[in-house]
Amino acid sequence: MPNPLLEQHLLPPFSTITPDHVEPAITQIIERNKARIDALVASNDHYTWENLLQPIEDLEDELSNAWSPVSHLNSVCNSDGLREAYNACLPQLAAYGTWMGQHAGLCRAYQQIADSKYFATLSAAQRKAIEHALRDFRLAGVSLPPNEKQRYGDIRQRLSTLGSSFGENVLDATNAWSRQVTQKELAGLPETTLANSKDAARQAGHEGYLINLEFPSFSPVLNYCHSRELREEVYTANCTRASDRGPHAGQWDNTALIQETLELRRELAQLLGFDDYAELSLATKMADSSDSVVEFLQRLAEQAQPQAKVEWHELVEFACKDGALNSLQAWDVSYFSEKLRQSRYQVSQEDIRPYLPLNRVLSGLFEVVRRLYGIEVREVEMFDTYHPDVQLFELLQGEEVIARFFLDLFARPHKRGGAWMDNCRVRRQTPEGLQIPVAYLVCNFTPPVADNPALLTHTELTTLFHEFGHGLHHMLTRQTVAAVSGINGVAWDAVELPSQFLENWCWEREALSFISGHFETSEPLPEELLDKLLAARNFQSGMAIMRQLELALFDFRLHREWDSGNFNSAQELLEEVRQQVAVTTAPEFNRFQNAFSHIFAGGYAAGYYSYKWAEVLSADAFSRFEEEGIFNPETGADFRKDILEAGSSKEPMELFVAFRGREPHIEPLLRHSGISV
Repeated sequence: MPNPLLEQHLLPPFSTITPDHVEPAITQIIERNKARIDALVASNDHYTWENLLQPIEDLEDELSNAWSPVSHLNSVCNSDGLREAYNACLPQLAAYGTWMGQHAGLCRAYQQIADSKYFATLSAAQRKAIEHALRDFRLAGVSLPPNEKQRYGDIRQRLSTLGSSFGENVLDATNAWSRQVTQKELAGLPETTLANSKDAARQAGHEGYLINLEFPSFSPVLNYCHSRELREEVYTANCTRASDRGPHAGQWDNTALIQETLELRRELAQLLGFDDYAELSLATKMADSSDSVVEFLQRLAEQAQPQAKVEWHELVEFACKDGALNSLQAWDVSYFSEKLRQSRYQVSQEDIRPYLPLNRVLSGLFEVVRRLYGIEVREVEMFDTYHPDVQLFELLQGEEVIARFFLDLFARPHKRGGAWMDNCRVRRQTPEGLQIPVAYLVCNFTPPVADNPALLTHTELTTLFHEFGHGLHHMLTRQTVAAVSGINGVAWDAVELPSQFLENWCWEREALSFISGHFETSEPLPEELLDKLLAARNFQSGMAIMRQLELALFDFRLHREWDSGNFNSAQELLEEVRQQVAVTTAPEFNRFQNAFSHIFAGGYAAGYYSYKWAEVLSADAFSRFEEEGIFNPETGADFRKDILEAGSSKEPMELFVAFRGREPHIEPLLRHSGISV
């Protein structure tokens, strides 16, 4: 029977892929690749791009194009059969990656090219790809003795399995909790959330209302629900997911997985000659040392903590006065913060929501990128999809289609939470011509209910712009070498620059005039409401910064100091970090780390600091637009050329200096956050 994963397709053939296709296809491609790579190395003694590197890129791209839809479907349409097939392939993929990285003959071939006069005749992108590859050979243990090479491969395979299991536990724990509630219990919730909860109950075959731990459901409860008891119940269920506490205590518990993951990461780093995993992580990042990361985070904490403490005391005073509380608990913070925001600024996310219907927002987003970069966005009506909610769009430069992206925006069961961009196809030159980039853009917004369109909060608006910024980085690349094309090879602490950068237009009057439009009247966001929104922009910004620094310091110290004797568990370190930088107090049962997928099931291990690091870059980059005009086409063209088109063909600092004319300053970030320096 034909296997769609073994066939060439312009876009993934989602509707024809079944779990039975997955393992046979991936096994076949891996074995084919290994045989062909061995043959390429053996058949030459003088290596070139054409006789070695280009054929290997072709082989790797075939594997990527087969695995990409499988990985994506596992995240957005998870099922038992697909999960089993996905997990069966992870050890194979990890072993293949280790085999490639430890292939001494292949490494010598790359080194021969790098040492030859021929190297200077290659393009800058080709040279950078070879430099990255030689670095990655070293980081894969190519020079290790045989027994340590074997141990390295075993660790990599096990870490791949642990990461997948961690994410599955979080997903299962999220799906496991729901609660039927009455309208009375939901008093205080906005009409949109009530309608969504009622629709969720109907779909589950229940009467009344249903809440769960998908973000569009539990977040409004914490923000608006008058019932303190229900807020506490929802908070507890959410912050104890996949742990030894809470309503499903011990079920899907990630505690042992965290312990094993950290131990294996430290062992892996030490095998390669690093003191700890944080050092290994920084080998491919923009930051030059562990000390520089910690100093950066501590400096930012010193700047933001005084304001954060003032904000916290104001909130406590307000809550105890308004709510007659003796103490402010964790499940009260969002609720009274929202009440204080409304009291101070007379504006809430729900006031903004009617002015942000999804279709108007999308057309506004596309108008922003048209003005900045001169590109058009066009929807594709007919395509192979995996869910009715998914849309497909094309990016056009003039009449030429230069990229495509899938858009999957709504929360639903069996879909991983959060928001992300991922690679479907990478821009590269193939024997058949130019392969254009394709991206997946995924969010978890509240879906439309009844006859009303999907309405976004302003927070969801910035999330959409953030992910589209990642997408533009992938789709507007001009690189044709896969290893440096789009987001490939970009230092992790610089990869958030284009995403956080695009968020700025969500706060600009000129942009909001066409991004917003009432879902019934098309009236743009009224000036009075806009003034309130902008005035409230930095409400509790100090507290928000300290929360991010708490997570960044926890992650970095966890990977820098694990097994050092400074703490006995991830929980103990998190409590220590909270004592140093947190202004709010988490309850004893809080097990946030057990669902911290960024660092245990994603790419942010010893790298969560990247959000703040890159925010310095993005705020400073945007300050040039503030100086020259937020829709200045020349400034936009420069950002496109120097940042978006370059991929990882040059070092990130070199690219930033090319755009900004100097190295980054921290002051724009502090100013944008309302932090007094």
